[in-house]
Parts: sequence; structure tokens; C-alpha cells
Amino acid sequence: MKFDAEGGGTNADGSTNTEYCSHCYKEGSFTDPDLTVEQMQELVNQKLTEVGAPAYVANAAIEGIPSLKRWGS
Repeated sequence: MKFDAEGGGTNADGSTNTEYCSHCYKEGSFTDPDLTVEQMQELVNQKLTEVGAPAYVANAAIEGIPSLKRWGS
């Protein structure tokens, strides 16, 4: 969450949720509940490419996505 300007998402009561970012989690639910692992990997790849991140950084981020709590691992 250190790169999330808001410090994380928000729970239903308005408190900060540091398990999920502010782009993905608002007011106690996912902003795009049907987003698949593959779709998230593509979004992350696109964003990191846009900001000029090295390929090894993008690859490391993408590889970790399937293990995130959101997808049950």
C-alpha cells in the first residue's frame, strides 16, 4: 500500500482497509467484483508499461497476482 495515495481501500464503515488498494476496494466491496486474475495481470502490465517500469518489475508484480488474498490463495 506504500504506493497507494489513499493508503488502501475503505471498509463499509469508512475505515481504511490495508489489505486492498483504493482502486480495487471501496466502501466494503470490490470496485470490479468480476475482475479475473488474468484481467488484473493485464491491467497491471499496462499500467507499469505506461509509467516506464522495467520489464523485471512488471513481471514480478504480475507473477504475484494469483497469490493475492482476493483470489483465495
